[in-house]
Amino acid sequence: MNEELNEWIGKAEGGHFSALREYRARKHVNNDSTCFHAQQCVEKYLKAVLVSHRIPFGKTHDLLPLLSECLASHPLWESWGDDVEWLTQYSVLFRYPGETATRDDARKAIRLVKALRTELRYALGLDANA
Repeated sequence: MNEELNEWIGKAEGGHFSALREYRARKHVNNDSTCFHAQQCVEKYLKAVLVSHRIPFGKTHDLLPLLSECLASHPLWESWGDDVEWLTQYSVLFRYPGETATRDDARKAIRLVKALRTELRYALGLDANA
């Protein structure tokens, strides 16, 4: 694996573990942060897949265009559309006053990040259960 790909994977894993840590917190629960880091994990893994296929992409937090670029190599991922669209909102929605993620939002974000991360890691030739 090249250095750039390793960096994207490292950033994705950082988002994954941050989301889990926030979700499991007993004190100072921050559902906003759980959702944000779940979105970041999927975003970074999609970008890692694109790097692995040498597909260029711009700076974006919108998961749908990233997913669309991956479909040529991974057509079955088309079924992820609704899930990545739902996760995309967490890149900015709860970062400002006026909106707050609920525990149900955080629960769904964790469920999705676990499932998508497994598939994305598998696609990159990584241990899907690590």
